[in-house]
Amino acid sequence: MKTLYIVRHAKSSWKYEGIKDIDRPLKKRGINDAYLVSKALKKKIETPSVFVSSCANRALHTAMIFSYTFNYPLSYLKISKSLYSFSDGYLIKTVKALDNNFDSAIIFSHDHGISDFINKFGDKHIDHVPTCGVIALEFKTKHWKNIKEGKTILTEFPKYHK
Repeated sequence: MKTLYIVRHAKSSWKYEGIKDIDRPLKKRGINDAYLVSKALKKKIETPSVFVSSCANRALHTAMIFSYTFNYPLSYLKISKSLYSFSDGYLIKTVKALDNNFDSAIIFSHDHGISDFINKFGDKHIDHVPTCGVIALEFKTKHWKNIKEGKTILTEFPKYHK
């Protein structure tokens, strides 16, 4: 059995001109939501075996807050350039390439790719994953590369805790 938690990065800021998209920081609301959701999630689940984040600043900052909340060492956080994509192709490749010694994983990524992924592999249709939203899927397999039809076992959105 494999459990995958997918987190859409928290709310980012558009106020800085001349800054590349990959470098956009979190807004104050995003920081607050990341703490709120990570603390709620920690009460419900065991610490995932591995944390993997897109290299984008906003995803990394979200991952760092979750890592802090879960007492997961930042030095173990895996950073993936390929997750800085807005299609599910790289997300699928990233998940299927996970080490089979990890029974659970949490991945921090971006909209579109997340929605496409969870609707392709989960059993509940979700129209839109909000910023800092978490979806958990469970797969009846021993090998990440064999994931197919999963079961949507959790949705955790900031609005549930405000």
